[in-house]
Amino acid sequence: MRTAVVASTLILAAATAAALVFGQGALSQQLPLPPNGFHPPPPAEIKPYQPVAAPVPEAYGDPTFQAFRKQLLDVAAKKDRTALAKLVVAKGFFWMQDKDLAAPNKSGIDNLAKAIGLDAKDGSGWEILAGFASDPTGAQLPDRKGVVCAPADPAIDPKQFEALINATHTDPAEWGYPTKPDIELRAAAQPNAAVIEKLGGNLVRVLPDSGSGSDGNPPAFLHVAAPSGKSGYAPADSIAPLGGDQICYTQEGGAWKIAGLFGGSSP
Repeated sequence: MRTAVVASTLILAAATAAALVFGQGALSQQLPLPPNGFHPPPPAEIKPYQPVAAPVPEAYGDPTFQAFRKQLLDVAAKKDRTALAKLVVAKGFFWMQDKDLAAPNKSGIDNLAKAIGLDAKDGSGWEILAGFASDPTGAQLPDRKGVVCAPADPAIDPKQFEALINATHTDPAEWGYPTKPDIELRAAAQPNAAVIEKLGGNLVRVLPDSGSGSDGNPPAFLHVAAPSGKSGYAPADSIAPLGGDQICYTQEGGAWKIAGLFGGSSP
């Protein structure tokens, strides 16, 4: 789907699991739903596994980039489309899913609006934009010179990740990473439940019974298995999926602008 430390083919192969585990995301939007009568295989047994380091990505070091993020956040808060148009490349905007969905005859702002649902009456498109802009991380896109995409993925050893998948008999899309150190794993999906242990620094398995929250919204807690083999509940916003949507930026005329998107809404 996009540049990542793990092979995109592995992520795409597990798209159904990703949609189930995280309840949202570009993978579930890109691929067709399973046919009627389809029954996924039972989840792999929960047992201890070899830790695989997943260091939280650091903030992108360019101070001009961080200043641009703040500017973008302000525009998103005001829902100012005219101001946003000035922060998007006029030409060459890309929207990658299984192919580039950007319409070459449309402006950058029009393509961005379609990609994130900016015109949705509930304001969800602006919330998506604000969510992207709030992330301070970023990584250079190897196949597009001068393009920085965020959120950045953790630097995971692909061989160790492949060995983990094989050893646990799981799908790659079942794995995520803690977004900060010492996340408390609790005995129940409640903020005051007993703490089992603390997570941080390694990949964790997100179990398929995490489901979705009320009214079809993402759950407040995810059911995860730690390397110790213990399972518990962690805040959903503290665990990030591998291969999630990214927004990309580039410098044009000495100023940062939105250059494209990986993922996004259904075309």
